[in-house]
Amino acid sequence: MPLSNKIDFAIIFRVNHANPNGDPLNGNRPRQDYDGYGEVTDVCLKRKMRDRLQEQGYPIFVQSDEKKTDGMPSLRVRAESEEFGVGKDVFNTKKTPITEAAKIVCNKWLDVRAFGQVFAYSKTSGSEGISLPIRGPVTIQSAFSLEPISISSTQITKSVSGEGDGNKKSSDTMGMKHRVDSATYVTFGAMTPQLAEKTGFSNEDAEVIKAVLPRLFEGDASSARPEGSMMVEKVIWWQHDSKSGQYSSAKVHQTVREHLNKGLPLDTSALNDSLLNTLPGLSPEIIDGF
Repeated sequence: MPLSNKIDFAIIFRVNHANPNGDPLNGNRPRQDYDGYGEVTDVCLKRKMRDRLQEQGYPIFVQSDEKKTDGMPSLRVRAESEEFGVGKDVFNTKKTPITEAAKIVCNKWLDVRAFGQVFAYSKTSGSEGISLPIRGPVTIQSAFSLEPISISSTQITKSVSGEGDGNKKSSDTMGMKHRVDSATYVTFGAMTPQLAEKTGFSNEDAEVIKAVLPRLFEGDASSARPEGSMMVEKVIWWQHDSKSGQYSSAKVHQTVREHLNKGLPLDTSALNDSLLNTLPGLSPEIIDGF
């Protein structure tokens, strides 16, 4: 059954001596806006959501290179694979209507029916061209730090040769590593029933995503993000009583922003005091991170 009630959510997470989202156009320094506030893009957050869902065995279409489970070299090959995808005929408009193709791919992959996807393939030998845009019901915003971030940079050297026969020592390579010393970030998202009806995103799918949000950074450790350096503090979940919702997402999210702007504590008791009766008829569920 497609999602029956509008859902809003917020994620508050901490960063401690880590680079939560490096900017490749700025030497991989942690992303900042023009006012110095730290930023983690929505694309980065959806990548982590996909990874956590994939680790739990759910079929994911957009897989990262280091976490591929099917060996497919590209999205097109994955989509057209008879073994892991839906087959070439689905993307042949002469054999499968566009509306039917959309239903098939949404039914196959959880991330497609949640976040949407554009299947835009040019015509090749033995394959018809297609442009199939799918708009997903689940949206998430970029996360921003509550205060301007302090970035520490450390010069590093690489003394291991990647070439040669090992008889001659190569010259050291200099580089830089950057990290956010300590910061708290917040992001907001929503789930829209009207779009869920088109993709088949269900109440059960919403519960699956709800369950992975407190574990967003588990299994995500790297040199830039050492184990334990990033942690979800709280997930705040609002389930409205109708498809359109009692309040706009902007108004719901603003209740959290006001709490954070006042510098109030992030424990469950303090959040409940601020949020429980702010919007009559809409009570949040506050979930601890892991």
